Amino acid sequence: MDNYCGQLHQLFNKMERFTFPFDKQSIPENGIYILFEKGEKAHNGLDRIVRVGTHTGVNQLRSRLFQHFVQENKDRSIFRKNIGRALLNRDKDPFIEKWELDLTTRSAKDKYSSSIDFDKQKTIEKEVSKYIQNNFSFVVFQVDEKDRRLGTESPIISTVSQCDSCGPSSDWFGLHSPKEKIRKSGLWLVNHLYGEGLSKEDINNLNI
Repeated sequence: MDNYCGQLHQLFNKMERFTFPFDKQSIPENGIYILFEKGEKAHNGLDRIVRVGTHTGVNQLRSRLFQHFVQENKDRSIFRKNIGRALLNRDKDPFIEKWELDLTTRSAKDKYSSSIDFDKQKTIEKEVSKYIQNNFSFVVFQVDEKDRRLGTESPIISTVSQCDSCGPSSDWFGLHSPKEKIRKSGLWLVNHLYGEGLSKEDINNLNI
């Protein structure tokens, strides 16, 4: 697994890198993104992969990245929610209980809105945006078919999460997360961590 993960890191570290603010026209409409975080290294000093993601809707890759980097709505981006969890948990801020609430539906808004300090929530959203915009960069590669996107994303995550050479640094921000899977894996993810990884043939077939 370590060898294949090393190959992935070499491959993705050589690709065109995007940082905020990025030109969305330079990003394909459909594909998979690979996130890196400042200060995180693996495989002889290469930038360490800290998140892998994609999208389910047609032509939604640009929109998905916008939801992560720009749109201040934790309920539209689990990545943003996880960064906020780490911020609040680090500061031992009891607002984390409200941050966990999903206000996507009308019924949830009606039920919980009266108990939430939305000024506080906006402040946390801005802190999340600042952290993401200042600390993350990414590469993308085009995959048009939904099934292939999902079938590629999962084994990439599993390959990286099960690699012994890809642990987080001692001061990685994700260690503040209340989510054990994030702390242990060194990835801003809780799903697909322990599935079947990529084979040599799979890596060759990425067509990057």
